[in-house]
Amino acid sequence: MFIELRQKGIDMKIGVDIASMALKKFVDRIVLIAGDSDFVPAAKLARREGIDFILDPMGANIDPTLFEHIDGLEDSSHAQKISHHTFKRKKEENKETTK
Repeated sequence: MFIELRQKGIDMKIGVDIASMALKKFVDRIVLIAGDSDFVPAAKLARREGIDFILDPMGANIDPTLFEHIDGLEDSSHAQKISHHTFKRKKEENKETTK
């Protein structure tokens, strides 16, 4: 139970940060790496303020109530593999052009 309470505290801090950034117009887009319903109020507020609210669950399940309040969905769970492959390919292309 202690772990749950601690996690809720972290979620609340993230939610407050999202609200603050949205209300102060510090950002145009927020990408949240999570999927639980604790972030529904923050997502609603950000969207009301005109912020694109994108969710990246990194392969985890998304709570349906949160899914209703997002503008888009990204999945970066494979991004590291993709970026590594792209970097390697570009590095090889650069070697060929310098010959």
